[in-house]
Amino acid sequence: MASLAEPAFPGDDGSVDPQLSAALSAYDADGALAPVLVALGRARVLVPVVAVRGETAVGSDKEADMATVMMTGADGRQGLLAFSSLETLQRWRPDARPVPVWAREAASAALGEGATALLLDLAGPVRAVVETEDLQHLAAGDELVAVGASWAWTSPA
Repeated sequence: MASLAEPAFPGDDGSVDPQLSAALSAYDADGALAPVLVALGRARVLVPVVAVRGETAVGSDKEADMATVMMTGADGRQGLLAFSSLETLQRWRPDARPVPVWAREAASAALGEGATALLLDLAGPVRAVVETEDLQHLAAGDELVAVGASWAWTSPA
């Protein structure tokens, strides 16, 4: 008898991870991204998947494909969208389908698609952008740790 794989996030109700919520609130207050990066290292995020119009053959029905969403900045750089909760995803686009993944997997997917950023909670209430070296460290599974009054990335290996 065939069995389905265990879900990666059993019992996930789409709520924001409490540590990520606290870090985003602090970020909103003081602009310190480091606590958000620490929380993302252990958090599940939701990557939206939306229907996009596929190719239509003459005389056939319209086709739709599903795709993740990339945003392009004025400077041409791209970022993959991710959301901390179902509520923040629905605030952006109610018809988007949530795909739960570890934030490090979302960062890795962003890099794999040529993006330079992960855009978290685009529609708010608090938006955060993880980019460049931070995105690479998050994707690699590195951990951000406090070192005195500063922060440093460490490799778990």
